[in-house]
Amino acid sequence: MEILGLLGDGMLLSLQPLNLALIFVGVTLGLFIGAMPGLGSVNGVAILLPITFLVPPSSAIIFLAAIYYGAMYGGAISSITLGIPGASTAVATTFDGRPLALKGRASLALVTAAIASFIGGSVANILFTLFAPLLASVALSFGPPEIFALMLLAFATFVGLGGDDIPKTIFSICLGLVLASVGFDQISGAPRLVFFDISGFLHGINFLVLAIGVYGIGEMIWTIDSTRGKITSTEAKMSVKGIVADSKEGMRRGWKGTAVGSFLGFFVGILPAAGATPGSLMSYGVAKMLAKNPQEFGQGHPGGVAAPEAANNSASTGAMLPMLTLGIPGSPTTAILLGGMVIWGLTPGPRLFVDQSEFVWGLIGSFYVSNVAAVVVNLAFIPLFIWMLRMPFTILAPIIFVLSVTGGYAATKDMHDVWLMLLFGLSAFFLRKFDYPLAPAVLAIVLGPIAEPTLRQSLLLSSGDPSIFFTRPIAGPITVIAIILILLPLLKLIKDRIGGKRANA
Repeated sequence: MEILGLLGDGMLLSLQPLNLALIFVGVTLGLFIGAMPGLGSVNGVAILLPITFLVPPSSAIIFLAAIYYGAMYGGAISSITLGIPGASTAVATTFDGRPLALKGRASLALVTAAIASFIGGSVANILFTLFAPLLASVALSFGPPEIFALMLLAFATFVGLGGDDIPKTIFSICLGLVLASVGFDQISGAPRLVFFDISGFLHGINFLVLAIGVYGIGEMIWTIDSTRGKITSTEAKMSVKGIVADSKEGMRRGWKGTAVGSFLGFFVGILPAAGATPGSLMSYGVAKMLAKNPQEFGQGHPGGVAAPEAANNSASTGAMLPMLTLGIPGSPTTAILLGGMVIWGLTPGPRLFVDQSEFVWGLIGSFYVSNVAAVVVNLAFIPLFIWMLRMPFTILAPIIFVLSVTGGYAATKDMHDVWLMLLFGLSAFFLRKFDYPLAPAVLAIVLGPIAEPTLRQSLLLSSGDPSIFFTRPIAGPITVIAIILILLPLLKLIKDRIGGKRANA
């Protein structure tokens, strides 16, 4: 009851006229910041941080958290309407959101994304409110072996239960891991895979540059080639009745993905150095694994939109938990929020809930209000996003190209990455021509920089003994499940061959 009382006080604080106005301004700004390729919540919060010195610290953190929330919602917009991920957290949304838009079901994709985001945020808020100290201690129990086992499980969901050609899927993952290894070795500091001694490769390959190249430039070239230049515009209709119907269909077909994303996203979000991007990709893989017809994923399934959108919103709240309770940021955006709190004279950590109770519960209360404000603002702007799809492709293609180039440059401020993005776009086009799945490569370049150092740290801890992944109480079961999923295609092949021999006999 004490928690409910504190939460009530926090919500009343966030509903004060100044704070409520800041929440609506923040989620609206965040919506458009998230939808702009190359910006995302990290840049949005960093750019607008100086403005917060004009208001009290409690109002400042509420404003920045509202931008964070809005950006999580906004990332889906350009992923669905243009095929360009607004941020790395929305890459998985492109897998099914863009095919739905090309089928004239953009409204279904956008409404599903908004509702799944709202549910994911709500579940995360409740978990945050009730179990903050307990979950923080669970996050601390995850060492390198546990995190590597979790990464292995993410890869396994794509290999073991994908509808794609398994050898091609494995090739795609290996390609992504190679690209993730470019740059300086995180442990030894030695440069690796610096192709032709080009200095631009020293800082590695930025994931957002790869994502925009693959899903922005690559998708544009694919659309032009597959339609032989006879494109006019994407069919897109919008009405209040249609939104209600899309809401029902989206939840009926996407409830599993929403449930998976809400809980798995939050759990991954609370792990330091993980964040919303791995959470959304992992949730997509698990949702595909649990689906009755996994082969429909990637073709335009609402569950493929619901899972990553619920996950990235849930993970964004989860990433706040270690920041507030332990002083450890769970994502790049929360690292900036942590810096802002220090500037305002606040010290994140266990004592924050005692010494600055009003501040903490005001922030937690604002999560609930921001979540409602974000879904209202998002649904209100859906007609505008649908209108964008009615533009002729001859107009839309140059817009996609300009946004892609701008987003590729904004990610690192380096022209090397713009040329690299164009190369990735062409490569993605040819990979699609030969039916190679792109999603596993994208997954690998996100999870590779997390998986590799945790693997090496684990082996250093065990003096090279790989049994460390099986003997630890948390890492062991996760590793076993991952291995089973990886072996599933082989077991299925053996079963089919035995069945074929019996039929011939």
